[in-house]
Amino acid sequence: MRHRLTVIGSGYLGITHAACMAELGHQVLGLDIDEDRVRRLNQGELPIHEQGLEELLRRNLAAGRLRFGTDPREAAAFGDLHFLCLGTPQRKDSGAADLSQLDAAVDALAPHLDRPCLLVGKSTVPVGTAERLAARLTALAPAGEGAELAWNPEFLREGHAVQDTLAPDRIVLGVRPGRAEALLRDLYGPLGDIPTVVTDYATAELVKVAANAFLATKISYINAIAEVCEAAGADVVRLAEALGHDDRIGRRFLSAGLGFGGGCLPKDIRAFVARAEELGTGESLEFLRQVDAINLRRRTRAVDHARDLAGGSFTNRRIAVLGAAFKPDSDDIRDSPALDVATAIAREGAHVSVYDPAALDNARKARPDLDYATSTIDAARGAHVLLLLTEWPEFTTLDPTALAPHLATPAVLDARNVLDPRTWRTAGWTYRSLGRR
Repeated sequence: MRHRLTVIGSGYLGITHAACMAELGHQVLGLDIDEDRVRRLNQGELPIHEQGLEELLRRNLAAGRLRFGTDPREAAAFGDLHFLCLGTPQRKDSGAADLSQLDAAVDALAPHLDRPCLLVGKSTVPVGTAERLAARLTALAPAGEGAELAWNPEFLREGHAVQDTLAPDRIVLGVRPGRAEALLRDLYGPLGDIPTVVTDYATAELVKVAANAFLATKISYINAIAEVCEAAGADVVRLAEALGHDDRIGRRFLSAGLGFGGGCLPKDIRAFVARAEELGTGESLEFLRQVDAINLRRRTRAVDHARDLAGGSFTNRRIAVLGAAFKPDSDDIRDSPALDVATAIAREGAHVSVYDPAALDNARKARPDLDYATSTIDAARGAHVLLLLTEWPEFTTLDPTALAPHLATPAVLDARNVLDPRTWRTAGWTYRSLGRR
C-alpha cells in the first residue's frame, strides 16, 4: 500500500527521508519554514552535498510523487503520517539538546490534525522527549488520541544517507499499542525483509544516542592509544590492524587520526551526559566526558605537529590545509576538526590556504578569516607545511613527487593516517602523522 505522508524539516535528514520515501512510491509533501529553501527544492536544487540524493530528488519531483511547501494546514490535510525530521543542536548554555525546533513543529501542526493520523519522530532526542510530545499532541490535536505518536530513529551516515535509508541494517519502532506498528511496517514494506526492533518510546530514543556514544568511544579509544604509540615509538596503524583481527573488537572505527566531528556525534554524547545527569545517573556516563576530551585533544596535537614541521613557529609561514568538511563525501563543516585546526594555526600568525572538493562555500561563510584555494596545487603553492585533515580520495591518492615542487618545503602532516609514509619519504618529504613514529 502506498501512503500519503509529510516530512517536517528540510535539512539533511528531512530531504533524504522525503526523497527516499517518494522513491518507494509514496506521495510525499516536505514542509519547511524557509520559503527560499522550499522554492529551491521544488526546482530540484539540493542545498546539501550528498551522494545520489540530487538525482533522487529530481526524479521524484518530475514523477509528481514529491513536492515541498510551507503551510502546516496543508500538511495536516495532505498526510496520514507526519515525520518529524528537525535538528536538535546543542544548547548554547549547556551540553543539553535544544528541542525548540521539534516543539515548534508540533505546536504548528497539531492544531490542524482533525482526523486519525500518526506523527513519527526521527530526530535524535533525549530520552523522555517522546512521552512529553505525545501528551502535547493529544492536548493540541482536534483528533485527540486519534493523533498517535511513534519514535523511529534514523541511523544515517553522511555520504551514504540514500543507501542507509533504502537499504537499512535495521529499523527501530518505538510505539504504543495501536495501529502505529502496522502502519510503519506497511510504509517500510517495499524495503524488503529488514530486521525490525519494536519497543517502547524510551528504548527507541536511547538506541540512537547509545549507538553514537559507542562509536565515539571506539574512535577516542584508538586515538588515546595513538598518544601512547607516539610516546613509545610504536605504530598505531599496525596496532589497529592487529586489534581488528579479534572478532570481539573488529577493525571498523579503529582508525586513529584527527578524531570525529560533524553535527551528530559531538553534540549527541554531550546531550546524553546532560540527560543522564538530569535522571540522576550522571556517573554512569562520566567516561563520555573523557571521550569528548580525547577527541578535542587530537586537534591540539595536530597543531603542535604542524608547528614543529614549520620550524617551531607559524610566524611568516604558509600552511596548506587539505580538507574543510568534517568527513569526506560531505559538505558539512559543523564541529569540523579540519577547520578548527586551520583556524588555530591562522591565529598563531600563519597564512593558511584551505582547499576542499565540496565544503568551500560553507567554510567561507563560517570562517571568512581564512584563505581558500581552488585546488590542491593552488593551496600548496609556496607552502612550508601541507596538512591532510579530511581524507577525500583525491587527497589520499596524491603523487608526492609531482606535488613537492609546488611547496617551499616538502613537509606533510598526515592527520588521518591515510598516506604511505615510505612513499612520501622516498619522494623527499618530511612525513609526520598522528600515532606513528
